[in-house]
Amino acid sequence: MISVLFAVLTALSNGSASVLQRRAALDVPDSESMHLSLIRHLLRQRVWLAGIALVVVAAVCQAVALATGPIAVVQPIFVIELPATLLIAGFVLRTRMPRAVWVGAAAVTVGLALGMIAASPVGGSDEVQGTVWIPALVATGIFEAVLIATALSTSGNTRGALLGLSAACGYALTAALMKDAMSRLDDAGVPGLLTAWQLYATAVAGVGALFLLQNALQAGTLVAVQPILTLGDALISIAYGLTLFGETIRTGWWLVPELAGLAMITVGCVALAHSPLAMGGPQPPPRVK
Repeated sequence: MISVLFAVLTALSNGSASVLQRRAALDVPDSESMHLSLIRHLLRQRVWLAGIALVVVAAVCQAVALATGPIAVVQPIFVIELPATLLIAGFVLRTRMPRAVWVGAAAVTVGLALGMIAASPVGGSDEVQGTVWIPALVATGIFEAVLIATALSTSGNTRGALLGLSAACGYALTAALMKDAMSRLDDAGVPGLLTAWQLYATAVAGVGALFLLQNALQAGTLVAVQPILTLGDALISIAYGLTLFGETIRTGWWLVPELAGLAMITVGCVALAHSPLAMGGPQPPPRVK
């Protein structure tokens, strides 16, 4: 399935981007948190720019995936981004991965497969009907405001996790807007896409989510941010798929294997969180200027 292939490519690209962005964020002073000067500082680093290039690659792959498959199928696949991030980080930082990381990666992957097979998401409409976007955007705005306000009253990994969840919500919203915008391309061609407000809202939501992610990575360790980023993105995206696009998943007794899959993913994330690398262990080698 084309959508699954490009979703996997998106996850791998985003995982690589997170590693490069985290390396760049290590030298950013705490005083620049939640300020535009944070971005100015990062723009001077080639490692961060390479990470952004991979974000662009991921965005293209995600657009293809969403254009060819339901959001409830595409976005949950991104949970493999967490083990991919750590494995890539181990390679980049020349750190030997302990057994727990491999076990955690396996648990996340198997849990994803079990959950997806059990839920068997089915696509609804390719576009959002009527004024359904209005309450969705209002609810999302309130949720984001509460998360950011709470994060600003904390520090360290707690702030990183809260901003990571806020970024996850932003990325899920970006995916929903992107899917809706891509449907205009099918209906009215390029002119229809260029005149759709969803296209420009996608850019705004994506930039906002990226800004929140940079601050999350600057505030906390990689796995304080990454688990809640990937799991939050998947679960919020499913909610968008069900409420905005009318997609469906199996319920009833199927909830048992679905919850079992979610539990395996959670256990895998906990195992990965105990990695010395994930906890901020070995420091990266000097960056290439």
